[in-house]
Amino acid sequence: MRRRITSKLLATAGLAGLLALSASAGFAKESGAEAGGGTETVTITSFSGAFLAARAAEADNDLASAIDFYKRALGYQPDNQTIRQSLLLTLIAEGRFDESLPYAESLKAVPEVERFSRLGLAVDALRKEKYVDAEGWLQLVLESDLDKLITVVMTSWAKVGQGEPDEALDDLDTLEGPDWYSLFLNYHRGLIAIQKDDDARVRDAFDAIITVPGAASAAPDTYMRAAEVYAAWLAGQGEKDEALETLDDAEKFITGRAATLMLREKINAGEKVEMPVSGVREGAAEILLNIATALNRGGGEPFVKLYLNYALALNPDSDDTVIQLASVAEQQGEPEKAIELYKRIKPGSPWRRLAELQTGLNLADLDRHTEAASFLDEAIKKEPDDMRAYLALGRVYAVQKDFASAAKVYDRAAEKLDDPQREDYQVFYQRGIAYERLKEWDKAEPNFHKALELYPDQPQVLNYLGYSWVDMDMNLKEGMELIRRAVELRPNDGYIVDSLGWAYYRLGNYEEASRELERAVSLRPEDPVLNDHLGDAYWRTGRKLEATFQWSHARDLDPEPDLLAEVETKLKEGLPDEEPRKIAEAGVTPEVKNDASNGAPQAQPEAPDPAAVPAKPETQAEPEPEAAPKEEPAPAPAQLEDKSEASAPGDMQDAYVVKRGDTLWSIAAEQLGDGERFREILSLNPALKRNPDLLRSGMEIRLPR
Repeated sequence: MRRRITSKLLATAGLAGLLALSASAGFAKESGAEAGGGTETVTITSFSGAFLAARAAEADNDLASAIDFYKRALGYQPDNQTIRQSLLLTLIAEGRFDESLPYAESLKAVPEVERFSRLGLAVDALRKEKYVDAEGWLQLVLESDLDKLITVVMTSWAKVGQGEPDEALDDLDTLEGPDWYSLFLNYHRGLIAIQKDDDARVRDAFDAIITVPGAASAAPDTYMRAAEVYAAWLAGQGEKDEALETLDDAEKFITGRAATLMLREKINAGEKVEMPVSGVREGAAEILLNIATALNRGGGEPFVKLYLNYALALNPDSDDTVIQLASVAEQQGEPEKAIELYKRIKPGSPWRRLAELQTGLNLADLDRHTEAASFLDEAIKKEPDDMRAYLALGRVYAVQKDFASAAKVYDRAAEKLDDPQREDYQVFYQRGIAYERLKEWDKAEPNFHKALELYPDQPQVLNYLGYSWVDMDMNLKEGMELIRRAVELRPNDGYIVDSLGWAYYRLGNYEEASRELERAVSLRPEDPVLNDHLGDAYWRTGRKLEATFQWSHARDLDPEPDLLAEVETKLKEGLPDEEPRKIAEAGVTPEVKNDASNGAPQAQPEAPDPAAVPAKPETQAEPEPEAAPKEEPAPAPAQLEDKSEASAPGDMQDAYVVKRGDTLWSIAAEQLGDGERFREILSLNPALKRNPDLLRSGMEIRLPR
């Protein structure tokens, strides 16, 4: 299994649950179809053959072939609504919007698919400035909360096109819905107020966003876009200081975003700043882009592509939409398509540099490593102070296990850092990994310490350093403390939880290892290494049948050749006896002694793959090179209380279980009567104070009485 080194956009969890509402609308994958996809030749002689071939191609994400097969199927059954629905959605997802319109017209009265067919017809009407027609198309029979938000906001923009901005604002003001609506409604109130030249409403709408950063957790990209629009508007009003203060406030929430940085430079330089949303088409496209970025997390890519392609049909010059589509292509394992999309990013765009770097990483994903290295080396020469380029080039070498070349790249980067900042921790972290892989621990360890100096409590660095110590039988107690701390900070990161479990295993505490490794596998069930580790732990605790099952599962998950050979040997022979490890120094107790068994040498643990380490600090929200894979599965309930700071008996707090869609602001508003009291919640929950992104549905937190 070759791990891709390009990365996914940082995803947001707040709206992802709404994807379940879309499950019946299309993109259902059928298993068991023995039809070819991609470049394979398929002979079609019947409706069922065409249908199965289309489903197989769609399952392989070969949408072009799927479209051809669905059209063949329609040739046999022209009135088949199921095929028409699938063809409509596949055409839109493939970016063939105009071609989809006849199918949208034919399906406009079918409730099960009207949310997409009528939305497509509305998009077409808006781009033709047929605003009354657009309003009509946006009336749905079946409406989820998500559909209602989209249709009302787009209808409001249609009313702006008809010269009725007051009525448009009234529609937004009277729309009722879940709490997560507020960010989107305030944003589009502000945008429409700008069109109306209603300065007071502009300020009211955007101030309601900027002053409540906790409400942005559902859609951080939209929050930052709102801040950028407001700052650009303020700058246009001659309020330079206020514009820069707005960006300062926004960057307390997310730092390093390319569009924000470029806007700040322009404002500081006194340059004219163009408004990102300047008319009806751009405004209507904006809500589609907002929803797509909020939904963009693992598993939702087909629906994200629909909304992005609707947005692009309305606003084809939007680099923001193109960069998102490129990211989705990467998520779906389509580096060629991603490269083509990155080529569309215009010179002068804030995303141009990112597009260059991601192009280099996608070339590496195509195994064009020499070309990728040359491409990224040229990127370094263009901007020698941009650390992202060094990190990307280092990753290209690391994925080839050329750690000597990777180390040289990171050395070059470190030489450029006269005054390294928090975000530069990655340079030292990656350099530490490279030297550790070269067995030069004396050079590796200082880099991990430097990374933690720049970014204290960075979970990946804590995990790597702690595990390295345990693996080398040194600083065992400190090493376990670092790993436990990493797990506390990232309780739903399967790889970090695996490190804790495997550290227990290495120390001979097999019962505790089994518990942690079971949790790691529940978080990353598709990873063969984690399943192999759990099999080893089961074997050592006498659960040999379960061990065999886990090893068999690891074998079937397409592991690397070396691991596959080890797993197959274990399946034949089991594990050998193992001498007890030193555990007293680590402060843990082995609950089960070594199990006597015959078999092959034990598999050694794998250190974290440097290709899976982010090439961009995790505080950044734009699609920068980052960990692959990075998405977290649906989290299990977690307790974030810091036991070292437990309350005194006379100062108890109430417990609260976080619900889906909750934010710190909404919890404070609903439970404490004032959203501004979210700071009190942070003070009672130290782990959240260190990292508010840990807030998850099902989590129990403490509230003040």
